[in-house]
Amino acid sequence: MSNMKLEVAILPVADVERSKSFYQGLGWRLDADGGGGDFHVVQMTPPGSEASIIFGSGVTGAEPGSIDRLLLAVEDIDAARAELVSHGVEVSEVFHDAAGGPIAGFHADGAGRASGRDPEGKSYASYAQFSDPDGNRWMLQEITQRAPGR
Repeated sequence: MSNMKLEVAILPVADVERSKSFYQGLGWRLDADGGGGDFHVVQMTPPGSEASIIFGSGVTGAEPGSIDRLLLAVEDIDAARAELVSHGVEVSEVFHDAAGGPIAGFHADGAGRASGRDPEGKSYASYAQFSDPDGNRWMLQEITQRAPGR
């Protein structure tokens, strides 16, 4: 099978300019902003990412705020969290899987979470969450060493 890379995720938003301002405030690069009439598309990319987000009006029929966790891989969860907070974003405290695995961030109901960083400092095991102004949820996951094949 040929290589496939995730390129773009579509975010449903209610207010295009508010969303654009929010993501620009995080330091995300504005790649495109155009359209006309009932169609307006904005593409932005997080620092260091190869994948982007697109949002706008007439872009998706999904309910604004209906995205439940897109993952942002970070090298230092504490530094990434502090940077978001410095930009006025409300970010959860850092948490990890109480059972010692790398899956606490994926329980829809928050089950299995323990406060703080993974005590062993394992890669893929420490998380924090935040939401954009529409309620689309993002998750930070600390990845210091990639799993084989990644």
